[in-house]
Amino acid sequence: MSLRSLLELDARLSSQMRVAEKPGFLRNLAIFFAHSGDSWFWALALIVAWFFSNSIWRRWETVEFFGIAGLAAVVLAVKFLVRRKRPEGEWGGIYRNTDPHSFPSGHAARAFLIATLGTVLAPPWLAATLWVWAPLVALSRVAMGVHYLSDIIAGAILGVIVALLGLQFYQFLIDWFAGLTGFHFW
Repeated sequence: MSLRSLLELDARLSSQMRVAEKPGFLRNLAIFFAHSGDSWFWALALIVAWFFSNSIWRRWETVEFFGIAGLAAVVLAVKFLVRRKRPEGEWGGIYRNTDPHSFPSGHAARAFLIATLGTVLAPPWLAATLWVWAPLVALSRVAMGVHYLSDIIAGAILGVIVALLGLQFYQFLIDWFAGLTGFHFW
């Protein structure tokens, strides 16, 4: 199978999942989940929550915040290397105007990064909730016509990889600081 035929299959399957132009419950649900992965929402929520949290939650909020920021740089770099145009459509003007490239999906990457970090740093009930939420965010981006299936698959994989690398870096920093000062955070 050639790359061209794979891209055509990707576009066809993505189009079949689309609900952006179909009023009703599924469209409204897709809009909710499509926006629930917005970076500004997560950055603001994590900052506000940090001020009202105890040290255990602050650790999770801090790692999530910096993970999201680092992931944004990686996603933008890949988007500008690949430069795949978003699917045609009307919905998501803010995304289309600020970022015309679709591959990989930043929302899918962010959702899966958040879920992966949650698995390690958050209580089990929150981790389980995030693993239900992450694929819904990713699929909603296809349903609303701002991404192809391959965009969200690549985004999900990228989010998990960056989260795992970030956790390694985080542990290195904690160990380094503890070795330097004798102070242990947790």
